[in-house]
Amino acid sequence: MGAVDASVLVLNSDFLPLNVCNVRRALVLLEKQKAQTVELDGAIIRSERRALRAPSVIRLGYHIKRPRPVVKLTRREILSRDDHTCQYCGKRGTDLTIDHVTPRHRGGQHTWENVVTACKHCNHRKGGRTVSEARMALLKVPFRPPATPRYLFASYVRSGERSWLKFLGVDETAAAS
Repeated sequence: MGAVDASVLVLNSDFLPLNVCNVRRALVLLEKQKAQTVELDGAIIRSERRALRAPSVIRLGYHIKRPRPVVKLTRREILSRDDHTCQYCGKRGTDLTIDHVTPRHRGGQHTWENVVTACKHCNHRKGGRTVSEARMALLKVPFRPPATPRYLFASYVRSGERSWLKFLGVDETAAAS
């Protein structure tokens, strides 16, 4: 991955996080004077005529009005919410399945409050029964994750974008854990 493909946090004019784009898109916004640089990255982007420091955070010069973000119910988001951990035995891994706490054939819905991650062994053991019928227990009660900037951009912070923390409302000590 080149320097122009690195991630840049895009802030609205009121400094609220909007989106993430790559350095190439951020430089276009900066050159067209539609955005200002807030934080710089260490990388240098060289063109035929110029050398520019890559931005890490930019702020739009105009306000974007958009609806409140909603976390969609997808396999990826369920795995992220449950921290890639089986909610029955606590095993961490990449080969996890999605389990309905109340089975769908028994009236359980496909909602945030009824789906959890489970390892193949626990999912097979539970089968089409409820948690109590299978004599199992959940480690955490399933919940709808909040659509806060801290949750929405957490994967970028974990991958090394530490300069974004102050714009996401996360303190350094909480992000270290």
